[in-house]
Amino acid sequence: MGLDEDSLEYHREEPPGKIEISTTKPTNTQRDLSLAYSPGVAAPCREIDEDPEKAYSYTAKGNMVGVVSNGSAVLGLGDIGAQASKPVMEGKGVLFKRFADIDVFDLEFDHDDPDAFVESIAAMEPTFGGINLEDISAPDCFVIEEALRERMDVPVFHDDQHGTAIISGAALLNAAEIAEKDLSDLKIVFSGAGASAIATARFYVSLGAKKENILMCDSSGIITEDRAQHGDVNEYKREFARDVPEGDLAEAMEGADVFVGLSIGGLVDEEMIRSMAADPIVFAMANPDPEIGYEEAKHARDDTVIMATGRSDYPNQVNNVLGFPFIFRGALDVRASEINEDMKVAAAEALAELARQDVPDAVVKAYGDQPLQFGPEYIIPKPLDPRVLFEVAPAVAQAAMDSGAARAELDTEEYVERLEARLGKSREMMRVVLNKAKSDPRRLALAEGGDEKIIRAAYQIEEQGIADPVLIGDEAEIADTAADLGLDFSPEVVDPTGDNYEAYAERLYERRQRKGITRSEAGELIHDSNYFASVMVESGDADAMLTGLTHHYPSALRPPLQVIGTAEDADYAAGVYMLTFKNRVLFIADATVNQNPDEDVLEEVTRHTAELARRFNIEPRAALLSYSNFGSVNNEATRKVQRAAETLREDPAVDFPVDGEMQADTAVVEDLLQGTYEFSELEEPANVLVFPNLEAGNISYKLLQRLGGAEAIGPMLVGMDKPVHVLQRDDEVKDIVNMAGVAVVDAQQE
Repeated sequence: MGLDEDSLEYHREEPPGKIEISTTKPTNTQRDLSLAYSPGVAAPCREIDEDPEKAYSYTAKGNMVGVVSNGSAVLGLGDIGAQASKPVMEGKGVLFKRFADIDVFDLEFDHDDPDAFVESIAAMEPTFGGINLEDISAPDCFVIEEALRERMDVPVFHDDQHGTAIISGAALLNAAEIAEKDLSDLKIVFSGAGASAIATARFYVSLGAKKENILMCDSSGIITEDRAQHGDVNEYKREFARDVPEGDLAEAMEGADVFVGLSIGGLVDEEMIRSMAADPIVFAMANPDPEIGYEEAKHARDDTVIMATGRSDYPNQVNNVLGFPFIFRGALDVRASEINEDMKVAAAEALAELARQDVPDAVVKAYGDQPLQFGPEYIIPKPLDPRVLFEVAPAVAQAAMDSGAARAELDTEEYVERLEARLGKSREMMRVVLNKAKSDPRRLALAEGGDEKIIRAAYQIEEQGIADPVLIGDEAEIADTAADLGLDFSPEVVDPTGDNYEAYAERLYERRQRKGITRSEAGELIHDSNYFASVMVESGDADAMLTGLTHHYPSALRPPLQVIGTAEDADYAAGVYMLTFKNRVLFIADATVNQNPDEDVLEEVTRHTAELARRFNIEPRAALLSYSNFGSVNNEATRKVQRAAETLREDPAVDFPVDGEMQADTAVVEDLLQGTYEFSELEEPANVLVFPNLEAGNISYKLLQRLGGAEAIGPMLVGMDKPVHVLQRDDEVKDIVNMAGVAVVDAQQE
């Protein structure tokens, strides 16, 4: 089945199309419906009638964008009309929602008259927080956008013009830096003089390029002042007419630093690329076929060709999805009256800066595990990079506030946290812990210090102020790896064969001499970075440690258990996962350590898991789980859970609600708790779930993660005498950074 057939099946599968309306408030009871509609809805109507700004408080307007088109210039399809453009506009709505959690109504108008188009859209201002114009032919798109910007008090943004300008502008900033050229000196040639090309040329001037250094070519050649005087070009092209001799695109490209293609495929050959200045910048953005192919442009020169296209199968894709969702997100969240030039420049600069940062593992995996590191092959971020939201939206919001376009103020640091919450509860929960960690960073020993992921994580940990990382390993090797990764930092490195070798070996011998370890064996074991890091923490030379990225969980856990051991009030360690859903957080214990715990272990694990929940600012409500509900099955397996729960309830030091034994659905469904089992100590569903054995805990968390849509953080080790956490072998850098935050907060509690 070909791509067309796949797409048709994708779109016609029930329900047809790609979008639907969903409710955000309960509609289960008669009272719910009376609040949602008549008679209750009259109250917000009256409030808005008195103060129209309250529409942002009582309706969805503040998160609603209208995607508007007449289908006169659909990418790759041309003038197909309003009705046929609807799949494209629905797709635009999908991107708004997927990348920035913005809701969309798509509106397809059967208008050829720009004035009628303007009247129709302007009349709908009460509905929308912003208007995204799409696929409207030039020059009507200029007329329509300018008229709507004047008439409407919400942001109006023609993405075909400004999207490409902003994204390629970010690429230009970085390409110029790599080529060691100043923007004001760049000779720039455009192939194409439509809406996108003119908007892009204007934007490059806003970034610092000189208008007099720009040559623009249309199908008739270079746009010159002579052509403009003879009426050969429209008023918009006339803006970039130059006082130069007439010529074609090949002549224009001679000696150029930058080629910007926004025209049609195949216009440029290798000889034209060879005629450009040293280390040329080539943005061949025609779709689906660029003005010159990636391989051809690279093959044309022996020096560095910094190349970008509109295609996803080559490096440096100029994709508008890097811009519009996040630009509108920032504009909506400060209730901006417009998207002005300052806001667009801020977006481009934020994208350029992000491309210079270390790339998350999840992004690398999404693009086939190809190396992504700032340089000629990576000058703009990838569209699936979740960090774009946190970089671009705040930058746009700040620029709106600074330029006077904003009607609401916000704190940008708090705003980033709000944005993280939009992408999932796990980010919101981890932000709580990371903020605590940053308030009082501690020394963190990273046992596998030579691993590339650990080095990248250490860089982020230090950069964000989460901890003072100490890498255990060979200093020269670590320095070389950091340099290869382009990480500009000099972390503290401790070599397990270095100065502390003898003292740490002696300390290990003292701890294990009555546990079967001889002095010579201790001397050998201390070269193991896990034992070395464990002794470092036990001795107080580090406050916490992470290990396990390159080891199986049991072998990674063994050294810290032997050297550090459990806390004074603990006889057992346990592994806890935090599972986050859209509106719920659960702590799952034990999922990694104790295979068949007795009642004492269950009781202790419950206490430690409740303490962990509080570090995430969650007040614990604990349920000890079984396949029985409050004595419905009576055997030794259920009785041990009953006894553990009873011990906890009778202990005055336990200041959180706890009950059991109970089935999992009883623990988490409020109607069961308050209906069938109203006598339960839990007045609300449990958020700490303690499983009767390792098998049940491990199976359950994986099912919830894979089928229930939960995000898992962990396992977090509880019950140790000093903060130790064991990573999983497939953990990504962000997971390591998160666990570093947990370890530091543990150390602060110590």
